Amino acid sequence: MTGAGSTTGPGSGTGRQSLDRLGQGLAPEEALIGEEAEESERRASQGGLLDPLSAPVMFHLRVPATSANLGPGYDTMGLALGLYDEITVEASPRRAAEANIEISVEGEGAATLPRDASHLVVTLVEKILTAKGYSLPDLRVRAQNNIPHSRGLGSSASAVASAVMTADALLPEGLTEDEKLQIGSRIEGHPDNYVPALRGGVAISWQQMPGVLSAGGEGDAAGASAGDARAAPAPGVFKTARLAPHPLLRTVVAVPNFEQSTQVARDLLPAQVEHALAARNSARAALLVHALTSAPELLLEATEDSLHQEQRRPAFPGSMALVDSLRAAGFPAVISGAGPSVLVLAAGDEQARAAAEHIAVLGGPDSRGHVFTPTILPIAESGATVEAHQR
Repeated sequence: MTGAGSTTGPGSGTGRQSLDRLGQGLAPEEALIGEEAEESERRASQGGLLDPLSAPVMFHLRVPATSANLGPGYDTMGLALGLYDEITVEASPRRAAEANIEISVEGEGAATLPRDASHLVVTLVEKILTAKGYSLPDLRVRAQNNIPHSRGLGSSASAVASAVMTADALLPEGLTEDEKLQIGSRIEGHPDNYVPALRGGVAISWQQMPGVLSAGGEGDAAGASAGDARAAPAPGVFKTARLAPHPLLRTVVAVPNFEQSTQVARDLLPAQVEHALAARNSARAALLVHALTSAPELLLEATEDSLHQEQRRPAFPGSMALVDSLRAAGFPAVISGAGPSVLVLAAGDEQARAAAEHIAVLGGPDSRGHVFTPTILPIAESGATVEAHQR
């Protein structure tokens, strides 16, 4: 459960600084749009927010780690891993003008994450509640963070999914399944990590933009006036399709003892790519769907990437060297997300064990002390889950 920036004080509301963007998506205050959000902002400015609770509640969340891209499926494909952040939330009707927030953190980020309302999950929950016309209640949050931070394993997507599911549990009417998909995807900017964190399994996700031709005919922007064109563009609608992974599919994750900034990795990507590279990558992405679901023996070829991994080699040379070594030995290895972790998509237990042994031998330490630790993880069939408890 990742943290956020500073705050003016525990439970602070309008005085809190605007949250930085997550991934490449919208800041939370921009992710919740439409007449409903505008009306709730008006009510908030007039002190008209409602308390979502009439009595104390307690619930436990479990959210999986994720791996995105899977080689050629850049910003669109991802899967959930059997490694989880665990969060217990105790919420009570607010007893004062400002919400009382207590947070404890164990595991990843225990020494650095904030313990007040500036915590990322709490900040996002408040944004969602406000957009629905409700105030933040008093909260006591206990987080056990097991997903490594800044390693390409979806820690920020896990935090966003935790916030969305917490808001859903607190709201009297809850959130619809589509609201959960749209809100989190808008915040993250691309749903390749967020969708598996939310729903589990292996998924292909994409964004249908206004004005783009679809099965329903011409897009919404057809015939828009010049005045309309000058208005802020409406965000696209995020969609997803779940894949049924082949029974032999296994995952091996090589997690390094160093971190990598997602933004630094993205800044290395070129603004344009050659048509031949795009064609090659689209062929591999199509093959990847077939390999994941029906023909795992094709995973080595299917995971060849032409869009992002080689271009970002300067950001994580040790990770790319491990990928090169694994692939040369016949293992379908890719960079997990924006790195620096490495993911192997193995065909069966024997190949998974062999890949883990290869990583243990060749994964360091190198001259800089970098070490990669292999772990065989199942694909998590379920995404973020909430279990209610009696207080």
